[in-house]
Amino acid sequence: MNEVLSGWQVVLYGTLATVATGLASGVGAIPVLVFRGVPDKVLDALLGFAAGVMLAATAFSLLIPAIDLGGVWIASLGIVLGALLLSYADKAIPHLHFIAGPEGPSSTLRRIWLLILAITIHNFPEGMAVGVGFGSGSLSTAITLAIAIGLQNMPEGLAVALPLIREGYSPKRSIFYATLSGLAEPLAGFLGAAAVTLVKPLVPVAMGFAAGAMLYVISEEIIPETHRKGYARIGTTGLLAGFIVMMVLDNLFH
Repeated sequence: MNEVLSGWQVVLYGTLATVATGLASGVGAIPVLVFRGVPDKVLDALLGFAAGVMLAATAFSLLIPAIDLGGVWIASLGIVLGALLLSYADKAIPHLHFIAGPEGPSSTLRRIWLLILAITIHNFPEGMAVGVGFGSGSLSTAITLAIAIGLQNMPEGLAVALPLIREGYSPKRSIFYATLSGLAEPLAGFLGAAAVTLVKPLVPVAMGFAAGAMLYVISEEIIPETHRKGYARIGTTGLLAGFIVMMVLDNLFH
């Protein structure tokens, strides 16, 4: 599983993998065809699981390889740059969280597009992480990252579709928008894979960058979301479960 990919394979596989992870958002929304609602505690547990998966993937599949390749200071620089970019995007791009409300400048866009923009902002670093993973020189790292992002996209897709159902959208349309919200990942995956293929020394800082952006999303959005309705302990349990599952998967693939 430690096969080294050529340049064109990195870009091709990185893009295809992020198409799959993006589509996982739509797969996660499929239960709305049967259920019109999911208890808040269940959704918080699922989102906590997603946060745990992301946290483990950030640590084991991004930061440790980044430190191995470029040293702790390069990895740290990448973390800072990734977090700063996400912080700027949160302030500069109008978007909407159904629970936390609107963020960024005011906008005349419809609520659904503001929601999709919010998910897109957060999905971009995830797609980049997978793309960069394929350029890291380790196929096992890349596959582990792709599995992690796909797993965590599923509860996020459900979290997009359920509020749309409550606002009167049909189940099929809700699934469509949930799927659409994940399709920023292929673009990010292509850009990440292409960048590290063209400029190999970028690999460790790019991995740190993706890790920093993902850490920002975990701390700024997902964890607070799981605590907002009074089910913090359930969300935390989900996070621990997600972290353990991803840690086990990472060790199995390596």
